[in-house]
Amino acid sequence: MNIHSKLSDYGFNTLSVHAGAAPDPTTGARATPIYQTTSYVFDDTDHAASLFGLQSFGNIYTRIGNPTQAVLEERVAALEGGTAALAVASGHAAQMLTFQALMMPGDEFIAARQLYGGSVNQFGQAFKSFGWNVKWADARDPESFRRQLSSKTKAIFIESIANPGGIVIDIESIGAVAKEAGVPFIVDNTLATPYLIRPVEWGADIIIHSLTKFLGGHGNSIGGVIVDAGSFDWSRTKKYPMLSEPCPSYHGIKMHETFGDMAFAITCRVLGLRDLGPAISPFNAFLLLTGIETLPLRMQKHCENAKAVAQHLSRHAKVSWVSYANLPNDPCYGLAQTYCPKGAGAVFTFGVRGGYEAGVKLVNNVKLLSHLANVGDTRSLIIHPASTTHRQLSDEQKSAAGAGPEVVRVSIGIEDVSDIIADLDQALAA
Repeated sequence: MNIHSKLSDYGFNTLSVHAGAAPDPTTGARATPIYQTTSYVFDDTDHAASLFGLQSFGNIYTRIGNPTQAVLEERVAALEGGTAALAVASGHAAQMLTFQALMMPGDEFIAARQLYGGSVNQFGQAFKSFGWNVKWADARDPESFRRQLSSKTKAIFIESIANPGGIVIDIESIGAVAKEAGVPFIVDNTLATPYLIRPVEWGADIIIHSLTKFLGGHGNSIGGVIVDAGSFDWSRTKKYPMLSEPCPSYHGIKMHETFGDMAFAITCRVLGLRDLGPAISPFNAFLLLTGIETLPLRMQKHCENAKAVAQHLSRHAKVSWVSYANLPNDPCYGLAQTYCPKGAGAVFTFGVRGGYEAGVKLVNNVKLLSHLANVGDTRSLIIHPASTTHRQLSDEQKSAAGAGPEVVRVSIGIEDVSDIIADLDQALAA
């Protein structure tokens, strides 16, 4: 079944299995092969020259692209409703390449404070060495993004469902601020996945995922992806020279003029990935691609289990609060009904009575849940962010990011929900 030409005719479940893939033309293999090769033979010198000059598409070197990777990219782009995608070595690599295509030294971007701790650190610390400066806004207050705008602003960045707090963000309102400012709107859709939220439908220009999490879903491989929505006019100003101005690497071609609504994904590949090198391995691309085939089934179960666990914990004597957007009394409940009516994801936080020490004791006493720094696994996972993922932040930054001393984060898996609840109960009792 080759559905390359009619992706729009198929539903989400079908695309999760088939988008981008076809039987291998040489062997007839139904599963996408792992093309474990570094390079590719050219037809002749003219063919090689056309590839290196971006006059035709094809394979040159696996640092830049690989056939297994290409299927993964087409599938994620189809699920997100984008025009093209680029898969890379990790979610952090996806963020780095995205901003490398947009930013010059001295430029600024605005990011929500409510982010994964690693992103807070990358934006606030590592990016300084490139001269890229972040200004922080409150994801719960769209107008706070407007207040941070300046002539140096190059982008606005949020997570659709924030990690670790699990809060659902008003994507459309923040996207409107970006559109009025004439800057691209970047949405990390890792926790929601396109099964729950498609940011393109709410104004996003660029979507980022840590493929490591729910898209891959099995905790066995690292990867990231950049999805180009094809919606931003890169030629409207000279603010984004890598996309709008003549490119010295390719004899003066203008990326947006030449590649249109795929220009951002291609620029990230042929300039960022080519030169900075965070390539995804073909084997990891294969594992992630296989994981996506069961994405709809897993996300449905993840959300069902997470809601039941959140409801149980909200009634627990040793729990002071639960932040899960599918609970009717949650501040994000209305946003969840608007943006993700099929479920609010599987990651949420709760506060343990007793603060920091109680949180540490809880994670030390679980038996079924795994204490580790990941989310989006088939297994249920637990962590105390203040002592681990957000440890490098100040107390003020921890609280702003939803990782205060009493906070415990869980990523609810697809086990029998009664077993998950029983394990949390015994650990809280201990």
